[in-house]
Amino acid sequence: MQSKTNLHRRLFLTSIFLAAVGLAAQQVSLAAGSAPNSNERIGVTDKQILLGSCASLEGPVAVVGTKVVSGAKLYLDYINEQGGVNGRKLKLNSHDDSYDPDKAVKCFDCLLGEKVFAGAFFVGAPPATKYVPMAESNKFPIVGLFTGAQMLHDPFRPHVISVRASYYDEAMAQVNHLWNAGFRRFSVIFQNDACGVATLDGVIRALKDHGSALVGQGSFERGSVEVDDAIAKVKPGDPQVIVFDGTIPPVVKIIKKCHESGWHPLFTSVSFLPAEAFIKTAGPDAEGTVITQVVPPYDHTDLPTVALYRKLLKEKGGDAPPTFANFEGFVDAVVVVEGLKKAGRDLTRSKFISAIESFRNKDIGLGPDFRLTYGPKRHKGFDSVCYTVMHDGHPIMIKDWSQIGTLAKK
Repeated sequence: MQSKTNLHRRLFLTSIFLAAVGLAAQQVSLAAGSAPNSNERIGVTDKQILLGSCASLEGPVAVVGTKVVSGAKLYLDYINEQGGVNGRKLKLNSHDDSYDPDKAVKCFDCLLGEKVFAGAFFVGAPPATKYVPMAESNKFPIVGLFTGAQMLHDPFRPHVISVRASYYDEAMAQVNHLWNAGFRRFSVIFQNDACGVATLDGVIRALKDHGSALVGQGSFERGSVEVDDAIAKVKPGDPQVIVFDGTIPPVVKIIKKCHESGWHPLFTSVSFLPAEAFIKTAGPDAEGTVITQVVPPYDHTDLPTVALYRKLLKEKGGDAPPTFANFEGFVDAVVVVEGLKKAGRDLTRSKFISAIESFRNKDIGLGPDFRLTYGPKRHKGFDSVCYTVMHDGHPIMIKDWSQIGTLAKK
């Protein structure tokens, strides 16, 4: 009898020992990396979601960065006034990177130190060359970057979500419309970085589809206004069209130098050139320049989101006029909020990304040409672009491309 009791006792103790060993093994396994990412809920409390932005609030592109961030804040403040998202208010920590890749690293580290849930409203390709790999290595979502550089899309970046069309989309659309309007000789002058190269490649690809090629190309370094060499490289080809990719100072200098010499090709640019500030800086020399845009015109108040933007800007923006950069920041904020709403109350970074990836032909009040479409391997919301020409001190929508031909000497 006693031997059976001892046997049962030994079996009982053995079972306890094995259970303890199993628990210890499970804990070791979790510590080794099978545990859920501890950063998935970082920046989220019961009452708040903390977002972070790195943008050019100072320096040569401040005219873009400040407008993008203020447009985003305009919408985030509106959402907070409505009660927030799923019971939480949104807070944005905004920092300056001065459009400088070296400062970008410090800015990103600052967001990590502040334990931000996700980034948004970033500006420019040069700093993005730092942000993109850092976002991936830290599993840190970034939604809304004011650049169409191809590096955002190729290769696919699981944690980088763009809203706007790419520079490929913009450059190819420009070439196709101008080709149909009778233009045949194209050149490109670009800032020598990821942004400029994307525009260059887009033009080259579009011309190849038409069985044609560039008649010249020139470049200048980021932050430089030494543009004489770039002009000299494209002028021998006698281009009818010069496509730009660059900031205001070098672009304006190129146009003025060309005009002073009596040369008047048609100048065009992708959307990184802020139309309103460009007009102010270039003055009469801006006349006739074509700039593609990646959001609908802000005077189309028949569109619900445009109407809301204009209403809030009038109420909260003081005397600030509408601009395309400001409105793009506003639209990016709409996408962020829609993603947070869809992700639900049990918010994690993974659920936030998956929520945005679930959007298919989603109407966010911007009309049929600007509906969001994402997917597990597609992180670019829009493909559409629209077109403006600088006329009488304003960016005017192009309705008839055949009229553009009168702006260039063939």
